[in-house]
Amino acid sequence: MPDDLQFTSSVCDTTIMYRYFIPCALISYALLFLSSPVWAGEVIFPVVSGSNAQTIAQIQEKVRAFRQANPNTADDLVIEFADGLYELEQPISLGPEDGGTELSRTIWRAEEGATVRLLGGKILRSWEKVSDPQILQQWEPDVRDKVYQTNLKTAGIPDFGPPTEQILARPSGTSEQSFALGELFFDGKPMQIARYPNEGFIKITGLLNIDPVEIHGAKGDKIGKFHYEDARINRWTTEKDAWVHGYWFWDWSAQRHKIKSIDTETKLLEVFPTYHHYGYRLGQWFYGYNLLSEIDQTGEYYLDKESGILYFYPPDSPAEKESYLSCIDSLFLLNNVSHLTVRNLVLEGCREDAVIVREGKDVLLAASTIRNIGGTAVIVSGGSTHGVQGCDIYEVGAGGVSLSGGDRNTLIPAEHFADNNHIHHFSRLQRIYQPGVSLNGVGNRATHNRIAHAPHMAIGFSGNDHLMEFNEIIDVCYESNDAGAIYAGRNWTMRGNMIRYNYFRDIEGFEKKGCVGVYLDDSFSSADIVGNIFQRVTRAAMIGGGRDNSIVNNIFIDCVPSLHVDARALGWMAYHADDWLKEAAEKGTILGIPWNKPPYSERYPQLVTLLDDEPKAPKGNVISRNICLRGVWDQAAGFWKMSIEGKARPYLTMEDNTVWVEDKNEFRGTNPMFLDMEHPERSGFELHRDSPALKAGFEPIPFERIGLYLDANRVSLPACLFSADK
Repeated sequence: MPDDLQFTSSVCDTTIMYRYFIPCALISYALLFLSSPVWAGEVIFPVVSGSNAQTIAQIQEKVRAFRQANPNTADDLVIEFADGLYELEQPISLGPEDGGTELSRTIWRAEEGATVRLLGGKILRSWEKVSDPQILQQWEPDVRDKVYQTNLKTAGIPDFGPPTEQILARPSGTSEQSFALGELFFDGKPMQIARYPNEGFIKITGLLNIDPVEIHGAKGDKIGKFHYEDARINRWTTEKDAWVHGYWFWDWSAQRHKIKSIDTETKLLEVFPTYHHYGYRLGQWFYGYNLLSEIDQTGEYYLDKESGILYFYPPDSPAEKESYLSCIDSLFLLNNVSHLTVRNLVLEGCREDAVIVREGKDVLLAASTIRNIGGTAVIVSGGSTHGVQGCDIYEVGAGGVSLSGGDRNTLIPAEHFADNNHIHHFSRLQRIYQPGVSLNGVGNRATHNRIAHAPHMAIGFSGNDHLMEFNEIIDVCYESNDAGAIYAGRNWTMRGNMIRYNYFRDIEGFEKKGCVGVYLDDSFSSADIVGNIFQRVTRAAMIGGGRDNSIVNNIFIDCVPSLHVDARALGWMAYHADDWLKEAAEKGTILGIPWNKPPYSERYPQLVTLLDDEPKAPKGNVISRNICLRGVWDQAAGFWKMSIEGKARPYLTMEDNTVWVEDKNEFRGTNPMFLDMEHPERSGFELHRDSPALKAGFEPIPFERIGLYLDANRVSLPACLFSADK
C-alpha cells in the first residue's frame, strides 16, 4: 500500500491535486477524515508541457488566490511542471504574495522523473547553406560549403542585444565589459563568436608612448594604439563590427574594445575610447572577435546585426541537433519573496543573470541545473537564509553564485549559503572578478562545493564572519596572474572569516607564471586559513601586509612557494593606510566602520588598540603546525622575487612546522611520514602514527568530507569525480 494518498478537485478552473503524506499504519484511520484533511501535505498546481510564460503567470495567480483563501494552510503549494521544454518570452517574476509561510512553502519544481527545461531563448529551425559569393570569398575554400545561415528577424527575433554605443558607454575599469549580443547554443553547448586566434592570444609588440604611464615600475601608454606582428589582423579592415578583448596592462585586468582602425602598413591597431583604466603595456595579450572572416572551425558563428543574418559553421547537421539564440534577460526574478523553493529545473538560455533574489527570507534553489547563460547563475541581494544547494552550474557567462547580505554596522548575519554545488567552466564571457561563489556582507557561507576550470578566481569574499569550508577548487586562475583562487582585499575591519578544510589543486596561473591559493590582498586582516590542502599551487597562502591572520595546520605539497608574507603597508601601500588613519582621526571610522565601538570592539578586541600598535605593520600573524612536502616553503622561487619579506619576518610567529623539501638533490628538514610519500592524496593524506608532524600538534584533516556529497538534493555525483580529472 502506498505511503501517500492523492485526491483531485476543481478549484479556480484548475485541476489541483492534494497529496497528504500519511504513514501506512494510519491509513485506515485517515480514511475517516478525508472530507476534512488535517495532515500536512501538498496541493499541486500542474503545468502542462509546452506552456508559455502567460500560462505560467495564470497558474501563478491561481496559487495566490488559493493561499489568500486558505491563509492558515499547513500544505505546501506546488507548481509542478510536466516533462518538456518551456520557451519563456519573459522572466517568471515573483513578489511577496508568491511566497509561502513557515508552515507552508511555495514550491516550483519538475514532476517526479521529469526533465523540465525553462528556456530563455528561441529555437532556430530554419537553416540553409550560405550561397552569397561576397560572403563566401571571405573564407578558405575548404570552409565555404560548410557554413549555414539563418534569418533571425524571420525567426521572430528582432532584438539582438544593446547597440554598440551602449556597450561602449558602460564605465571602464579593472573588470571587462561583456559583449551583449544574443548568444548561439547548439546541441546543449555554447558556440564561439568567430575569433582569432581560435585559442590563445596575440601579443602587443610596440607602443607609441603618446601618454606614458608607470605603475609600480611597470611602464605603458594610456592611449589605445599599439603595434602587432601577426599579419592575420590585416584581414579585419573590412569587418563591420570588429572587437578585441585583452589583458592590456595587468594580468588580472581585462576589457573589451571596439576596433577603431587598423593600419596595415605600420601594423598599428587603434581602439575606441573609453580606454583601459590602467593603459596598455608591451607584451600584454589580446584576441580579436566578432569577425565574419574568421569563421574557420566548427562551432564558430557571426551575427550581422544590420541584416539579422546569423552565419554558423556547425559541428553537426543543424537539422538534426537543437540550436537556439538567447533572448530574454533573466529566468526568475524574486523580489521580497519568502519560504519558497525552486527544485529540479533546468534553467538556460538567458542573456544575463538567470535567477535574481532580492530581500525576503528562506528562498532555496535546489537540485537544479543552470547552464548556457550570459551572466551569473544566481544573485542573492539582501534578505536572510537564502540558499543554493545541490545545483550544477556551468557554461555561464559570468559567476556562479553571488551571495550578499547581512549588516556590517551591526554585524547581524544574513546566513545565506551555497552548498554542495558543482560549479565549473564559468566566467565564460566576463573573464575576471566573476567567482564561482561570491560572499559579501556578514555571516554567509560556501561549503562542499566543487569549483573548477575558470580563468580567474573560485571564491571571492568581502565583509565579516564568512565561512568557506570543505570546498574542492581545481584549475582556476588559468588565464590570469597575481590572482587568487580565494581572494579578499584591502580592509582592516573585515574580520572573523574562516577558510577551513578546502582542497586546492593545480593552480599555477597564465603561462605558469604563478598565482595564489588564498590571497589576502592589501592589508586584509583577521582571516584564519586552517586545515586546507594545497597541491601544486603557486604562492599557496598569502598575507599581503595584513594583521592577525593565521595559517595553521595546512598541508602544502609541491607548492612553489608555499607561503608569502609581506609588509606592504610599510612600503609601497602606505598611501592606503595613511588614508585610513586620516579617516580614523577625522571621522572616527575606518573605511566607514566605527572600529573601536560595539559591536566591533566586542567581537574583535584586537581592533580596539589598533592605532596604538604599529597599525601599518603586519603584526599578529601566526604560521604554525603546517606540513610542507617538496616544493618551496618560505623562500623566493621561480617567478616570485620574495616569499617572506625581510621587514615582515620579525613580526611573524612561526612554530612547529614540519618541512621536508629538496635542496641540491637531497631532502632536508623533517620527514612528515605520509603513508604514501610520492602521492599522499592516494591515502587521503594520512600520516604514519609516528609522524613528527602529529607529535608537533598537527591534527588530521577530514579529507573524506571535502567536496560534493549525496543527499536528497544531489542523488548522484558527476562522472569527472571518477576519472583522471578528480
